Amino acid sequence: MSVHAQLTKSMQLSSSAEGLQLFGPNDAFLRLIQQHATAHIVARDDKITFTGTPAQVDKLERLFSILLKLIRQGFHLSETDVTYAMELVEQHLEEELLDLYAEQIGQTARGKPVRVKTLGQRLYVSAIRKRDIIFAIGPAGTGKTFLAVVMAVQALKAGDVKKIVLVRPAVEAGESLGFLPGDLQEKVDPYLRPLYDALYEMLGAEQVSKLMDRGIIEVAPLAYMRGRTLNDAFVILDEAQNTTPEQMKMFLTRLGFGSKMVITGDVTQIDLPKGKKSGLVDAEEVLKHLDEIAFVYLKQEDVVRHHLVQKIVAAYDQAKEPTDAEVKR
Repeated sequence: MSVHAQLTKSMQLSSSAEGLQLFGPNDAFLRLIQQHATAHIVARDDKITFTGTPAQVDKLERLFSILLKLIRQGFHLSETDVTYAMELVEQHLEEELLDLYAEQIGQTARGKPVRVKTLGQRLYVSAIRKRDIIFAIGPAGTGKTFLAVVMAVQALKAGDVKKIVLVRPAVEAGESLGFLPGDLQEKVDPYLRPLYDALYEMLGAEQVSKLMDRGIIEVAPLAYMRGRTLNDAFVILDEAQNTTPEQMKMFLTRLGFGSKMVITGDVTQIDLPKGKKSGLVDAEEVLKHLDEIAFVYLKQEDVVRHHLVQKIVAAYDQAKEPTDAEVKR
């Protein structure tokens, strides 16, 4: 058979209800798959038919097979799951999805299970379990901060640590705390909002408030870490690309006994004044040879927000690349 010959194959579902889960609300998943597929898909209640070249049909068979396996294991699919499954099918890695989703790493305040969504995220969570200092570097939407907070909450619940400390440098938008109006809480809150959001998701606002009142959870700007040693604590430094090398060294040397530090950042989003080196970039150069420290690099394929976010990130990255004419210049 020629590789260009058209092939038609069908897949039988166990019920029309299974089809509803597989195709998504108002067939949203089906439309998403068809947008990316070169073969033609026809869905009828409990049956799917593919028409295309053997290679195109094979991809769709593998994609729908893995999604069906997840559904039959009790998982409720999201657009993110379908998008990532399509990417793994391209790499012949779709079976990895079953392992990815098998382990629950936490539970939200509403009782929703938290699982890693990509291979990169699985590597990240594994590094957090194995090392005392972990750097997670990657673009927005890869779950760097959220997964760090999930692991911190789990460590607190298990009694592995006595407190959670969440830290951010306050330099975004070119502002320093001293020039912002209001008291410390008012000044700090806008910068730390993403950390609060993750905490609220995992513990609920009321529980977070109680734990903060008792000093078990602390959220503070980086400047307030100076002179302290943090024992039995899970410490997260978010937006670390906006630290200076001096601040990064100061932060890392706060590590005490029984503590763990996770440092997250995106080296493409540095907001420091021109000419100032990023502490995250510097730490990568200075510390990469230390086996006790893990560096995890999350990539565009680890973005787990709306599928358009991935396209937007890719478009901006492409726009930053110099053209041939610019290179020759």
